[in-house]
Amino acid sequence: MRQEQQAAAESAFAPFQQALAQGWEKALGSFQSLGKGAPVDTPWEMPRFTFSATRLQELQKQYVEEATELWRQDMAARARGDRRFAAEAWGSNPVAAFSAAVYLLNTRTLLGMAEAVEADAKTRARLRFAIEQWVAASAPSNYLAFNAEAQKRALETQGESIAKGMENLLKDVRQGHLSMTDESAFEVGRNVGTTEGAVVFENELFQLLEYKPLTAKVYERPLLLIPPCINKFYILDLQPENSLIRFAVEQGHRVFVVSWRNPDASLDKATWDDYIENAAIKAIQVTREISGQDKKGGQIDTLGFCVGGTILSTALAVLAARGEQPASSVTLLTTLLDFSDTGILDIFIDEAFVRFREMQMASGGLLAGSELASTFSFLRPNDLVWNYVVGNYLKGETPPPFDLLYWNSDATNLPGPWYCWYLRNTYHENKLAQPGALTVAGEQVDLGRIDAPVYVYGSREDHIVPIGGAYASTQLLQGKKRFVMGASGHIAGVINPPAKKKRSHWIRADGKLPKTQAEWLAGATEHPGSWWTDWSNWLKTHSGKQIPVPKAYGKGSAYKAIEPAPGRYVKAKA
Repeated sequence: MRQEQQAAAESAFAPFQQALAQGWEKALGSFQSLGKGAPVDTPWEMPRFTFSATRLQELQKQYVEEATELWRQDMAARARGDRRFAAEAWGSNPVAAFSAAVYLLNTRTLLGMAEAVEADAKTRARLRFAIEQWVAASAPSNYLAFNAEAQKRALETQGESIAKGMENLLKDVRQGHLSMTDESAFEVGRNVGTTEGAVVFENELFQLLEYKPLTAKVYERPLLLIPPCINKFYILDLQPENSLIRFAVEQGHRVFVVSWRNPDASLDKATWDDYIENAAIKAIQVTREISGQDKKGGQIDTLGFCVGGTILSTALAVLAARGEQPASSVTLLTTLLDFSDTGILDIFIDEAFVRFREMQMASGGLLAGSELASTFSFLRPNDLVWNYVVGNYLKGETPPPFDLLYWNSDATNLPGPWYCWYLRNTYHENKLAQPGALTVAGEQVDLGRIDAPVYVYGSREDHIVPIGGAYASTQLLQGKKRFVMGASGHIAGVINPPAKKKRSHWIRADGKLPKTQAEWLAGATEHPGSWWTDWSNWLKTHSGKQIPVPKAYGKGSAYKAIEPAPGRYVKAKA
């Protein structure tokens, strides 16, 4: 009897195993056709590649064994360790649990096949990225027909969640982007970007904001912040309790901030040189004049964040070539100067992609803010895309108010010529790191000519500016340097106020800066809490003596208050 049962079981498994084998052959055939140079719908090239036969045999054996085991569990499988399938509804529905478990098995196998590719590192990274995007999009949790949790919600609400989901979908279609937060809860100048100040200068590229002192005296050397023009400046001034701008003001600094204009058709021919000469250098000049530091070689403290740090450093190198050293200190937050290590963004960049972009907009045009936002979101598709698709549309939920995600959705455009120059000369050809390789604003750029102490900060889990890329700035700049590493990512690592007592930072007590970040870390010590206090203590040693606070914004008739901070430029939508 037992032999008959075993024979019957084997007979039942035979079609299943045959289907597995056929599915495997189809998947492998698709991969191999891609590796032979099959066309792909991207502006970059997919080089040829082959597979490790040994690794493929191991994957096939492992896949069949795990799939057979799932089948034998009689749909009692559980998709463990993945929060997309963690809700009780998935576990209590055998069909849903089985579909999730099979999906995760397929995901592991496809990613294993990507690792079995025999090709250069960039090709493997591109293939893995493409697979990650596909498997993220094809998860059963993304579809109402398979999402047990969404189905349960629909039954419990008698269909109201589905109606609300459709309402959310139509709203997002009208606004042109996926809602990550309740955007109606925020308004720039009302409850984000609220530190008191005034616009004291403006031109076609930026407004310069000056903030009201909160101390009895201020340091004589003001602090000028240059944020990324790819995003809006108020990431540095979200709420009073997590505002880096307010923190600097509270420490006694006279703070000035560049607020970039959100480019429209009138700026579609703006270049990198324009942003250096007419924005960064102009902001340095105006800040010096307002504070009186333009006389007798007076200096100012400077800070650049992300692309703002790249712009600031380029501007200071241009000024150094002209014989000027206006910075008493330079702070670089998650900034790339050496673009050897650009992390996941490297997969997009090759000669074909750069030429494609230059053909599109090198002579004029705008890179839409929505395209930039989508690119960055899809670097983390499960967290920043599909999580909200499921919540907003399948479950009919309204995402809770979150200031950081509101800022993240507030997109900015970029001038095409600026973008194309930046793409080719930094990400693709890495010329900024080569002394004299670039001419900007009529001057040869050599970052080594910047004569100022530098505070370099990098975030450990940053996927935009990898920690190794941030650290590489210490090897290019010649002034006395301090490097600090913070926990978390590109934004959360930077916006980490001391009062929260969250996340650690690492400092090397001996001050040594070996060639690589890994070597540096081997001699570093972890410290609890924010790095802001360490930076503040460092900055004060370069800010000069304390003087009475200014009686008014700006200076005389040349620089009068134009309008209250945060100004109208930051409120313009892409």
